[in-house]
Amino acid sequence: MKGVQFLLSLAVLALATSIASASDPSPLQDFCVAVDDLFSGLNVPRDTNNPVGSNVTQLNVDKIPGLNTLGITLARIDYAPFGQNPPHTHPRGSEIVVVAKGTLYVGFVSSNQDENRLFTKVLNEGDVFVFPMGMIHFQFNPRHIPAIAFAGLSSQNAGTITIANSVFGSDPSINPDVLAKAFQVDKNVIDKLQKQFWYDNNN
Repeated sequence: MKGVQFLLSLAVLALATSIASASDPSPLQDFCVAVDDLFSGLNVPRDTNNPVGSNVTQLNVDKIPGLNTLGITLARIDYAPFGQNPPHTHPRGSEIVVVAKGTLYVGFVSSNQDENRLFTKVLNEGDVFVFPMGMIHFQFNPRHIPAIAFAGLSSQNAGTITIANSVFGSDPSINPDVLAKAFQVDKNVIDKLQKQFWYDNNN
């Protein structure tokens, strides 16, 4: 009887292992034929004359319906001299970025469980960096000349949450007492931050 129980346990374990190591499910469709699926002009520099000094042109499923179920997004990021793509996160996708022109200082912060470690690199033309899904990350142009990067994301709509915009520019506003306690600053600092305009550089 013990032998039968052992074999049954082994069979259940093998089945659980095969289910756990299965790959992502197949797309719901083989492909999406969208006759008007064309975005032209990704080679054209975008306006970076704004408070953060950058402009993100994101080509996700909202702009190219043919990306539906394909799990990819492409973005062009233009940076003014000393411009930045401010700290933000993509809750539904990892990101890989390649510098096409100029230099970028990039980084991400690990989770609380990993003691919020900061990982940074200085990237030059042709260099590549990866931002894991959900991690707060940023890019900054440290030079006097414009920079350009292209990014791929592992989702048809990875989402973007710009940290400062979300925390200080929410509508309606988060109770300033909550934020003053969370950031351990005087409530007047929070009031000032909540009153300013928070620019969204994502198009």
